[in-house]
Amino acid sequence: MINTAEYGNMSWELSVQVDQRDGDEGMRFKFRVKGDLHIGGLMLKLVEKIKAPQDWSDHALWWKQRSCWLLKTHWTLDKYGVQTDADLRYTPQHKPLCLQLPNMKTVKLTVSYSAVVFKTVVKICRALNIRRPEELSLLKPPDDLPKKKKMKKDKNPALEEILDMDIFNGSGGTGERSSPLYSKTMVPTYDPENGTPASATSLWFGDNPLTSSQPNLPPAELAKMYQQLSMVDKAIINTMAVQAADVIDRWLDSSRSLMEQGIGEHDRLQLRFKYHCFFDLNPKYDAVRITQLYEQARWSILLEEINCTEEEMLMFASLQYHICKMTMSTEPLDFSNEPEIDEVEAALSNLEVTLGGKTDRILEDITDVPKLADSLKLFRPKRLALRSYKEYWFVFKDTTISYYKNKETASGEPIEQLHLRGCEVVPDVNVTDKKFGIKLLLPVADGMSEVYILCDNETQYAKWKAACTLASKGKTMAYSSYRSEVKNIQSFLQMKSLAPPPGQSAPDLDTMEMNAECFVSPRYTKRYKTKQVGVYLQYRLTARILEAHQNIASLSLNEAKMRFIHAWQSLAEFGIKYYIVRFRGSKKNELMGISYNRLIRIDMSTGLPVTTWRFANMKQWNVNWEIRQVAIDFDQNVSIAFSCVSCDCKVVHEYIGGYIFLSTRSKDQNETLDEELFHKLTGGQE
Repeated sequence: MINTAEYGNMSWELSVQVDQRDGDEGMRFKFRVKGDLHIGGLMLKLVEKIKAPQDWSDHALWWKQRSCWLLKTHWTLDKYGVQTDADLRYTPQHKPLCLQLPNMKTVKLTVSYSAVVFKTVVKICRALNIRRPEELSLLKPPDDLPKKKKMKKDKNPALEEILDMDIFNGSGGTGERSSPLYSKTMVPTYDPENGTPASATSLWFGDNPLTSSQPNLPPAELAKMYQQLSMVDKAIINTMAVQAADVIDRWLDSSRSLMEQGIGEHDRLQLRFKYHCFFDLNPKYDAVRITQLYEQARWSILLEEINCTEEEMLMFASLQYHICKMTMSTEPLDFSNEPEIDEVEAALSNLEVTLGGKTDRILEDITDVPKLADSLKLFRPKRLALRSYKEYWFVFKDTTISYYKNKETASGEPIEQLHLRGCEVVPDVNVTDKKFGIKLLLPVADGMSEVYILCDNETQYAKWKAACTLASKGKTMAYSSYRSEVKNIQSFLQMKSLAPPPGQSAPDLDTMEMNAECFVSPRYTKRYKTKQVGVYLQYRLTARILEAHQNIASLSLNEAKMRFIHAWQSLAEFGIKYYIVRFRGSKKNELMGISYNRLIRIDMSTGLPVTTWRFANMKQWNVNWEIRQVAIDFDQNVSIAFSCVSCDCKVVHEYIGGYIFLSTRSKDQNETLDEELFHKLTGGQE
């Protein structure tokens, strides 16, 4: 037995705010508690004191000052460090969230605000029927950026059409069992052997508004959104200002919950493809995923988030026009005629993944490694020198190019050998002018050395470009993907050709109804306006788009979207995110480009790559959390270290870890994700 004084010394008064229904803050209750009271006991006391007929199973305690959930109900108040000044809130874990999809449609659905973002995205993608959710993440809108504040006028969110997924899926609760995120009716049945859905998308999803592409914006609206960006601007746009000297990454941290990152009920976020490494993209099962991926690619082209040439812009415009034309047709979508994946190619792909990318070595043991030998032209840039190509005899073997004075001297010593492992391969092509060049940025001790190779025709270019791309990754032409790489390049060149196919007449422009300015970026529209005026501008731009369209006019809707995605992936800057960093030992800021397979050190003043390091050659990486510095070790005793200027070092750490995690995926995983491995690779040890 203890007296009243002793009891007062061992206990204190704790205040808890209770949210009851639909965001209602409800009432505040006070309890006298002791430090050895566990969280589950406190929640029980709350429910008993409230005496309201309500299901409290989804409620949990939120600690406002610490920005954390008290989810471990067996922990005591002392173990969590809860004292009398703690501001606790008993609130539902599942709350409504507004998400803007890549096609600019906004959906509202109920999500978990207490689970880590990685798990929340998985549940969101399940509700939207998007496979491979590990490729996506949540992004804060850029409204708070100083440059974007001007664009907030005339924007009335109340008038925006929002698709309520809770109603669409026939469920309206906030608990886990009643939430659409957990609906079993929207999930296809998977084959237990290969992990692919047993039925096509159309059979288990039906008519879905998320599988249809959105119409293009009028030129005036597109011009308001457009903002020409340099590489430095792109590095800054990835962050948003909080205070004068504080910036945070717009991408949410995958290892923390929404509430922990300041996201409240009914807040707006963007769902985007974060990791540009698209695995098992299948038109039969990925109708929503392909449409949303196409839309993200389309906006990145129209707003010039990724650079492309005028020829490429016209090719993308023709594909957009074709997709718009097919979308507006009254014919229903038919997935039954989609081509099946070749079983041999699928088996080889699975073998590559299973063996960890070493298939080329096995094939080399049982076959001769192919080689290329051709007469090509070469040019090495020099200061104050005109671009003058000289013809040599080239031999491509393994991952090395050797060139000789002529074919007769090929049995002797080469003039020079170019070792392509770790190099950058940049296309230098203009199909209209019959120019098929390859720009190689070769790693040397003090940076990158430029070499230009000029091919005679499309076929020659496709073979050499494919070989160079594989060699840059340390793979030879014996690798199983060489032939498909050649075909993809040839298909890409065919789409870029503006000449009509043989035997096909030019289109009658007078009968066409098209606002051509909707399909190209405002910069290219202005370029035409400087040369032409009035109706003739529209006529000329329409003519060029329709000329390019004739090469893809026979494609189905899904084929056209896939072509657009593949063409987007073929661009030199595809998938590169830029951040401002400072390397150890350097006194100036530089740019770091992070792609799905490499890191690129870029000179900030010129925008040219200085050095490239591939993830395949990485031995280990870690972060010194005290000085916020990333350190990476590569093969051949190469080590780098840098601190991040435009973001926190954890952002770069998560990108690197995320891409390495994606490289471990295989089809035999039956659509399951190793969440523990993802957090181990991306979370860091702060």
